[in-house]
Amino acid sequence: MSYQTVILGSWTAFIIVWVVASFGAKRDIRGSSASSVLYRSFILKVIGIALVVFAALRVVTGTDRYAMAGAAIFRDGTFTPPLALGWIAAALVVLGILFAIWARINLGRNWSSAPAVKENPKLVTSGPYRFVRHPIYTGVLLAAFGTAWTSTAFGIGLFLIASIMFSLRIHKEEQIMLKLFPNEYSSYQARTRRLIPFVW
Repeated sequence: MSYQTVILGSWTAFIIVWVVASFGAKRDIRGSSASSVLYRSFILKVIGIALVVFAALRVVTGTDRYAMAGAAIFRDGTFTPPLALGWIAAALVVLGILFAIWARINLGRNWSSAPAVKENPKLVTSGPYRFVRHPIYTGVLLAAFGTAWTSTAFGIGLFLIASIMFSLRIHKEEQIMLKLFPNEYSSYQARTRRLIPFVW
């Protein structure tokens, strides 16, 4: 097993968890936009799961296929990282994905693929939410950062896209939460950080 295999496997697990868990998400009471309607579509969710399962089966049916897939994604980097650095990167990816999944499970049905107002909203401050206000983003960014250490276009691009996307979404999400929980969320903001525990 290579560090590329570990990184690819971690992201595959992340996608599977996200697609399956999306079935139980609460409805967005503002959900009239085309994107929210498409996301909630049962057919699209089934297609997403089918694609993930198909890809997983294709990869694991042969002993070397996962390694070949990893090599195809992680080749042609700006430099070839030393083996130790590659395994450190893989460890960061695993930790990041596990942290994001922990946060997703803790958030439960209150999760949304985009900033939303859920029916019967609940302010979640337990689990990883005790340390940061956006632990899913923290986990994904840590995993993307680890992936970027492979120095490939895939890894660097993933980290840049995630950083830009999350920075744009955080402010919008926090404005929604302040409207829903004006007193509770202000207090929550005062005792936690956005993304990095005890730092920022």
